[in-house]
Formats: sequence, C-alpha cells, structure tokens
Amino acid sequence: MNLDADDFTLLGLPRAFALDRAKLDAAWKALQARVHPDRFAAEGAAAQRVAMQWAVRVNEAHQRLKDPLKRAAYLCQLAGVAVNAESNTAMPGDFLMQQMTWREALDEVGNAAEAQSLLDEVSAERRERLARVTRLLDVDGNAAEASQEVRALMFIDRLSDEIDTRLERYEDQA
Repeated sequence: MNLDADDFTLLGLPRAFALDRAKLDAAWKALQARVHPDRFAAEGAAAQRVAMQWAVRVNEAHQRLKDPLKRAAYLCQLAGVAVNAESNTAMPGDFLMQQMTWREALDEVGNAAEAQSLLDEVSAERRERLARVTRLLDVDGNAAEASQEVRALMFIDRLSDEIDTRLERYEDQA
C-alpha cells in the first residue's frame, strides 16, 4: 500500500464517478480492519503512529469518495482541472439566470407547500446535473465541463440547505 496513492487506488476501486456505494463501504471497512492502530498495539508506539497515519488516510479517502460532489471535484483534480469553487465562480449564463429565479422564488415562499415545491424543483435539477457529471467524467472524459457542473451543484446544495431551513421553520410554526 502507498500513502500517496489516489483514493481509488488506495481503496482498490475503479477511477470513476459512478461508484457502487456498497463496494466503496466494503473496501473501506476491509482496509480499515487491516490498518487500525489497535492491530499494532504489541508492536510499539512507532508502529501505532504509522497505523494511525494509514487509518486517517483511509478515512479521508472514504469521506471524499462517498460524497458525490467531493468525488467529482477530486476526479476533476486528478484530471488536472481544479474546481476552485472559492476563486472560480464562472457559470454558464443560463445557470446564473436560474439561480436568480430560484433566489426570487425562495424570497417569495409563503408556506411549507411552496417551499417543498421549490425544493422538489431544485432536487430534480440536482439529479439531472449529477447525471451530466457522470457522463462528462465517465464517458466523455471532460473534466473541464464537469468542473463547471460541480460548481453549479455546490450552489444547488447550498440553496437546498436554505430551503430545508425554511421548511423547518414552517414545521416549527405548525
């Protein structure tokens, strides 16, 4: 095993956006069982420190690969196209218009049913964009376009969280 291996190689999985979650979890559990520091208790402090490094690295890989947006951003990075969501906010014009429409709709939401309807619409867009990311990364090998989709999905996730918060407020008032 190599600490510097990419997450997919480390976990023995194909380098692809479309991952079988059960296989990912099984690979993580198997590797964690091999590197857990408790297995090295009899070998001294140095061996336990190395095992701890491995356990942390395996957990980091699992956390990154189980989250679709983190996995997509990681695949883009591996392909030499960093998402840079903090500094690169470039989005297609149609998506910028969609963002404005959703923001206005959220501002105008007056009850739980309207908030749920908006959340359903945003969730449907999320599913479509995730499907697009799958095609762009796994079929087309187009990390540049996929990185734009990842940035759009990050916005969608933040908006979904805001809508969820609004829904919770309506539920608390009921």
